[in-house]
Amino acid sequence: MKRKHFASILAITAMLTSFTMTGTIEGASRAELAAIHVNKAGNFQYWNRDSAAKEKLVSYVKDVTNPKSPHFIPVEHRLAVFDMDGTLLGERTPSYTDGVFYADRVLHDPNCQVSAEDKKFAQDYWDAISQRKPVPPEIDNNLYNKLYAGLAGMTPQSLDTYAQGFMKKPVIGLTNLTYGEAFYMPMVEVISYLQSNDFTCYIVSASDRPLVRALTRDVIHIRPNQIIGSDPQIVASHQGNTDGGSYQMTYEDTIQYGTLDRVNEKMNKVSSIVREIGIQPVLAFGNSSGDYSMFRYTLKDNPYKAEVFNVLCDDTQREYGRPERAERDKKTSDENGWNTISMKNDWKTIYGDNVKKTN
Repeated sequence: MKRKHFASILAITAMLTSFTMTGTIEGASRAELAAIHVNKAGNFQYWNRDSAAKEKLVSYVKDVTNPKSPHFIPVEHRLAVFDMDGTLLGERTPSYTDGVFYADRVLHDPNCQVSAEDKKFAQDYWDAISQRKPVPPEIDNNLYNKLYAGLAGMTPQSLDTYAQGFMKKPVIGLTNLTYGEAFYMPMVEVISYLQSNDFTCYIVSASDRPLVRALTRDVIHIRPNQIIGSDPQIVASHQGNTDGGSYQMTYEDTIQYGTLDRVNEKMNKVSSIVREIGIQPVLAFGNSSGDYSMFRYTLKDNPYKAEVFNVLCDDTQREYGRPERAERDKKTSDENGWNTISMKNDWKTIYGDNVKKTN
């Protein structure tokens, strides 16, 4: 794979002992990711040539964009939806990106004011992920309720500013990779290919919407209004406990985020698509049971030819894959007639050949 600049591989200890230190990390830059362009089948560089999943997608796109085909789909109905964590970017880096982001803010941002209980929760979570240990169930099951305390009080501008710094920090457990670069290069190609064939692409994620917008901006060419995620409350700074249907914003007010209001996963992904897009997708890409409802909605009674692609976390050499989960997802996909994408077998690279596991 061609790259303009590479630095020496950082020492493992530098990755794990001081996450708050930005350091010098040169991998696939955000500019290089943004420059990925695939306008025809022969332009794919990061998929193995014999990938059945890639060939299925290419065959599908050629069929439904051919005006002479009985499966032709008008441009206004060429809609594709993508999950984010584990589908477009690393899910095991070493945990969901928004979880790592808000734990980082709770623990390392002096402007973040949370309760002692919430700070302890973030510290316990951090202690596990920084050593790449399994997150205890009592923590993992409460991430949305607890970690998002780190969001409350932020303005859209302050969140974006903090996100810019966070994206320069090294990914725990992988060399030569920052959080702003941790996108799957083969999937960036998929989005580019679909957009070149007049598909409109949406991200429909369980990660919170403001952070997803910050992470993807200038890397994946999807507009902010085409990004759907879990939503925080949005309030005026002087609103207090007054309901938003009664309170009138003043010129003295600033817009602030409150605590998390709605988790966008499972059936909520379907309701979000219906409410915010209003068009049934013809393509859906995901990687977990949180996407199954979106998969079924895409296929059920669709007047157009539709396909689903489930990304399997089966690569343990280049990523922290989970073969048992991948096997379960493969079985479920086969039972439902969903296509599968093997990170291990279908992708020539994930983040770039210079990105390695540290343990």
